[in-house]
Amino acid sequence: MIDINYKANEQRSVALDGDREIGECTYVTDGRIWTINHTFVSPEYGGQGIAKSLVERLVAEARQAGVGLAATCSYAVRLFEKTNAYDDVLIK
Repeated sequence: MIDINYKANEQRSVALDGDREIGECTYVTDGRIWTINHTFVSPEYGGQGIAKSLVERLVAEARQAGVGLAATCSYAVRLFEKTNAYDDVLIK
């Protein structure tokens, strides 16, 4: 089972298969806006929706923190363009 954790002090969400880190989604912040700048999942874990789960974990954390989200990461940009489910937190 893959666990998705949030590491605030490292500004990222991580995907873990047991103790092995298999993916991450990172962001930079100016305090009011988190900008997702990188999403990666190990190729052998591709196609399982892990990247989406990593981004969605950051979305949930941003909502809880009351900050806006933006993206320069191409994966996150495409994900945000596909649906309006993130519009409440997305800075366009």
